[in-house]
Amino acid sequence: MYPGRSVLFEEGHRSNGVFVVCAGHLKLSASSREGRTMILKIAGPGDVLGLGATLSDGPYEVTAETLEPCTIKAVRRNEFVKFLEGFGEVSQHAAQSLAREYSDAFQNARRLALSGSSTGRLAQLLLDWARTAACGKPELRFTMALTHDELASMAGTSRETVTRLLNQFEREGLIERRGATLVILKPSQLEAHVR
Repeated sequence: MYPGRSVLFEEGHRSNGVFVVCAGHLKLSASSREGRTMILKIAGPGDVLGLGATLSDGPYEVTAETLEPCTIKAVRRNEFVKFLEGFGEVSQHAAQSLAREYSDAFQNARRLALSGSSTGRLAQLLLDWARTAACGKPELRFTMALTHDELASMAGTSRETVTRLLNQFEREGLIERRGATLVILKPSQLEAHVR
């Protein structure tokens, strides 16, 4: 069990194993030498963290920090490698997980580099999170565990712009905020901002 806002592992530190998220959400971030931080992903239940670093026996590429109380299972590197050697099916799942990480990183880079507007980048983030949280259900809702500063980091914009855009989306009836819950009311109209 990890309390909210605690660091699971830090970017640049030698990996000592993988972590499986059982409950709760974490932010994965990277920092520049100048001290700027970018949030790359919000990890949730079922995600395996530190897999690439553990398999390459290198340092963690990101910092993982809990956003809320989390239940995490840790597997030390040597135990994990022995497990992979003994079970080919697990090795296949590990490769698939790495492929998903690569795809996510590519999509994040594409979103930041190719989306022409802050409006489009924020709209895409909200839609992605809502679709992931919906798990196939028709209603698109999720718990917003990030501050406006953290959202700005993920969208490649400023906190002020995020606040302005969320208020605009709400005035336009595209989203509704109920405490920490955000509901997307008109996904197709919000999607129109992405293009």
